Amino acid sequence: MKPIIRMMASAIATIPLLAAAKVAPPAAPEKKPNILVFLLDDVGFGQPGAFGGAVNTPNIDRVASMGLRYNNFHTTSLCSPSRAALLTGRNHHSVGTGVITEIATDHPGYTSHIPKEKFPVVEAFRQNGYGTAAFGKWHNTPLEQLRGPGSKHDQWPTDLGFESFYGFMAGDMSQWEPTIWKDTKPVDPIPVNGEYHFTVDMADQAIQWLDKEHTQNPQKPFFLYFATGAAHAPHHAPAEYIAKYRGRFDQGWDKVREETLARQKSMGVVPADTALPERPDVIPAWESLSSDERRLYARMQETFAGYLDHADAQFGRVLAEVERLGELDNTIILITSDNGASGEGGLHGSVNENLVFNGVPDSLANNLARIDEIGTKRTYNHYPAGWALAGNTPFRYWKQTVHEGGVHDPMVIAWPKRIKGGGETRSQFTHIIDVAPTLMELTGVALPETVHGVAQAPIEGVSFAKTLYSQEAKTEKRLQYFEMLGNRALWSDGWKAVAFHGRYPWDLSGTNPDFDHDKWELFNMTEDFSEAHDLADRYPEKLESLKEKFDEQAKTYQVYPLDDGTGARLATTYQSIMAGISNFKYSQGDVRISEAISPPVKNRSYTITAVFEVPEGASSGSSGDGTIVACGGRFGGYSLYVKGKRIHFTHNFLAESEYTIDASEDLPTGTVTVRFEFNKTGEFEGMGTLYVNNKKVGEGFFPRTVPRAFGIAETFDVGEDSGSAVTDQYAAPFVYQGHIHSVEFQL
Repeated sequence: MKPIIRMMASAIATIPLLAAAKVAPPAAPEKKPNILVFLLDDVGFGQPGAFGGAVNTPNIDRVASMGLRYNNFHTTSLCSPSRAALLTGRNHHSVGTGVITEIATDHPGYTSHIPKEKFPVVEAFRQNGYGTAAFGKWHNTPLEQLRGPGSKHDQWPTDLGFESFYGFMAGDMSQWEPTIWKDTKPVDPIPVNGEYHFTVDMADQAIQWLDKEHTQNPQKPFFLYFATGAAHAPHHAPAEYIAKYRGRFDQGWDKVREETLARQKSMGVVPADTALPERPDVIPAWESLSSDERRLYARMQETFAGYLDHADAQFGRVLAEVERLGELDNTIILITSDNGASGEGGLHGSVNENLVFNGVPDSLANNLARIDEIGTKRTYNHYPAGWALAGNTPFRYWKQTVHEGGVHDPMVIAWPKRIKGGGETRSQFTHIIDVAPTLMELTGVALPETVHGVAQAPIEGVSFAKTLYSQEAKTEKRLQYFEMLGNRALWSDGWKAVAFHGRYPWDLSGTNPDFDHDKWELFNMTEDFSEAHDLADRYPEKLESLKEKFDEQAKTYQVYPLDDGTGARLATTYQSIMAGISNFKYSQGDVRISEAISPPVKNRSYTITAVFEVPEGASSGSSGDGTIVACGGRFGGYSLYVKGKRIHFTHNFLAESEYTIDASEDLPTGTVTVRFEFNKTGEFEGMGTLYVNNKKVGEGFFPRTVPRAFGIAETFDVGEDSGSAVTDQYAAPFVYQGHIHSVEFQL
């Protein structure tokens, strides 16, 4: 064999080297485009500067100038549903997210569980080599999976295609005193130079992630989901941003609507013949308000504007980092909101929106007294619905409805490398379920046949990619249904039938099961951009046809049964999760548990028994102080805590009153058993009693207790009080340094 080998080697040696030199090395594959999604919260069509709004948004404006404004983009009218639709490319009921997670039911369209066969498409990008990360608000995890670190879950961001997550898990949150998670672990915010704001923090985290991804592999594309809490209440903004808008809204919401529409027309954002619908009767004319009301409401709007301006600035920092890394040209940037501006602040607004959620009347005098605190950590502020109406110019109504004010949002998209004609406007009808298939077409990423062994159902949205290159391009979109809390609509080839079920967002008093008597309206949206002219009487057959199509879509996508309740469903959801449980036992380290799945102590008698160690020599200010168990925060909740070597219990009634029982004697050193008993004596009132080692050490009467919810983002914690503190008697997190053996609740 050896001679044969030598002969072959000799033959190879005679091949001319010149031929090999002419073969070019294989070209490196073109890097797929990056994706940057900036998802705002509760921002209406007429609020950003890029859409004629009065708020300064230079970074959104910049993206619009190098890309395209879409003036006919639609969402679902509520946050969790829109986010699920955006991430999956499917209708919100189809992925079990017909409503927010807090009012989920066991009906298929409303479970708040995204089905395994309709996995978020971000997983497709991850499988195609993208680095994926989510920052900010995540409001798509079922309540029962928010049991704190170490609990079982399959619907957290890192379960659904994102490799990294940094943010909060609720509908809203204090931007000054947040409860934050990194991946699946709780983290405490770190102030910089004594200052902290969550939007700044999430931008810092996003920039760090971008730098790390780029350093490790510059050729790896990224999918960055940047979802601010802004501009959902509470409207929390640095003082200097609020100050920029002093006096800018003194003319009131009626005049602002007119001014905004005039700018929109001059910018070409809306058709020149767009009419401004009449102000709904429920909203008072600005001129009918008292001088005190006008002064207060203007300040609330100034604060909102500062909050949105500040969020734009933080997004601008992320955008600048993308540019610094040399990635801006090849990044698809998409900016939108999850629904229209929010009327959930009610007719008068509030310095504490938790009052609205609990059905407790607000007070003009109380709000006025705290006007200078609006936007700070001392308030959980929301503006009046009149400003939401102005923010949704030129449309009617607001978030939760399916008239255009609830579902018609600003949308901007740019891809400098490919999209030319920067600054143009596109008017093709598009919907948030259409974003995923569009991004997939633009990047060449296909939907995987299976994810984790489960065959994937088809995408339900329709790509609008071709419209990026032509104002005249038609999409395949011919039909889209809308439903939210009993409000229904059907869009088909430019016509829209819509029914308002009659409940306003601030009304949580009950439900109305009679859907058959709702008045349907009909609009020709190609000629009537703002739904100003109802054509139902003129074209009854057209209306009936669209109603039939709605019914077909509703049956297809799991919309039925209709249910308009919010307050009642909130109570039902909490009760169903905790049904039949009367005893709860916890130990040290059980923290960040959702209030919804904590012991349901509201309006009932209960006992808390805590067994813990009191350190030797503990005294005021020493390691003997700290929280034993707490639920809620600054704007409502309760806390059992040690301070000055004595046990205390505080019930915070919605930041209006604090009822505290102080023990009459010091705790003994060593193992102690503390018991707090609450005996209900009337509706939302009762007597509290403290015991130490079975000896009574204090009692007090609580004339008012929180009826529905301590808050949205605050949690149940053993051994600390995360987020904001329940009481001003201590500063959060007020960690107990001694050992807590157990904390038991008996209902």
